[in-house]
Amino acid sequence: MLFDTHAHLYDEKFQYDRDEMIRNVLETVEHVVVPGEDAATSAQALELCAKYPALRCAVGVHPHLAEQMTEDDFAQIRHWAETEEAVVAIGEIGLDYYYDNSPREIQREVFRRFVRLGKELDLPIVIHDRDAHGDVLAILKEERDPNLRGILHCYSGSYEMAVELIALGFYISFAGPVVFPKSTKLKEVAARLPLERLLIETDSPYLTPPPFRGRRNDPSRVYYVAEELARLHDKPVEEVIALTTANAKTIYQMTN
Repeated sequence: MLFDTHAHLYDEKFQYDRDEMIRNVLETVEHVVVPGEDAATSAQALELCAKYPALRCAVGVHPHLAEQMTEDDFAQIRHWAETEEAVVAIGEIGLDYYYDNSPREIQREVFRRFVRLGKELDLPIVIHDRDAHGDVLAILKEERDPNLRGILHCYSGSYEMAVELIALGFYISFAGPVVFPKSTKLKEVAARLPLERLLIETDSPYLTPPPFRGRRNDPSRVYYVAEELARLHDKPVEEVIALTTANAKTIYQMTN
C-alpha cells in the first residue's frame, strides 16, 4: 500500500467532492499526512484526521504566512503537537525566497522557532524550501541535535545538499516534478540517493504528475512518483512502494 507523505486535503479545490475523493484514495493508499499551513488549516487537518483514521497530520506555519503568525497561533500549534495523537510532525515550515510573501528575516525567525519546537517535542519537521537552500541548510546545521530530524518535502535541491541533509537525520521526499520529462537534474539527484532515505508525496492538489497534467492532483497519483523512482533505480515498483511506505512510518514514528 502507498503512503502519501504530504497532501493538502483541506484545500478548497476539494470542496465539492472531498469525502468521495478521500474514500477513493484510501482504496490504494494506506496513509496520507496532511500538513497545516497556519493555525486555521492545521485545525482543518485535525478535523479530517478525526473523520478518517488512516490520515495523519502535521501542524505548523508555512513561510508564506510567517509574518501573520501570532503568539496565540504558536501556542495553539504547540498545544496540538503536545496533545493530539494524529499529529506526527511539525510542518509545513521552512523558507520561500521565490515568492517572498513574508520578509526573509521573519521567515527565518519563525522557521527556527518551529525547528526548536520539533526538537523539544521529539517530533520530525516537514520543510518547505524554495530558492532558499543555503539558509535552510545553515539553520539546520546550527540547530543540529539528536532530536532533529524530518523531511525535505518536494525536494528541489542538489545531490550534495541531500547528502548533507541525510547526515543530519532527514529523509528526502519527491513529488510530481520528478516525473516531469524536463526535470532531468532532479531525476539525476533521485537516481543517486539511497532508496532507504526516500519518500513519495503528491503535494495535492498541486504538482500533478504526467499523464494527468492540467488536472487537480490527489494522493492516489502518488503511484506515479513511486513508478518513476523505480525506473530511475531499476527496481520493481512494488519494492519502491514497500520501501517508501516503511520509510514514512519510520520518520513519522507510526507502528501501523
